[in-house]
Amino acid sequence: MLPTQYDPPQFSPPQQFVKTNLSNTVVAHIHPSHTTTVNKHMINHQHYFPHTESCVNECCEHHTMCGVPHNPCCPSGPFGY
Repeated sequence: MLPTQYDPPQFSPPQQFVKTNLSNTVVAHIHPSHTTTVNKHMINHQHYFPHTESCVNECCEHHTMCGVPHNPCCPSGPFGY
């Protein structure tokens, strides 16, 4: 019986991963107001804060040509070979 032989190790390319870290920030919004009352006349200030939101979806494609397609209708050289 012959001794066991070992080939050199074969390495695959490294896998790439994306790690996303999320940090939250609180921003205080201060809206100063002033109310003036004259002869019991009240001013009512109403504040509205409309907000919109959007979303982006991304899609990526990659085409790999693994050889040259064969076309039997057209010869590849001047003499058909």
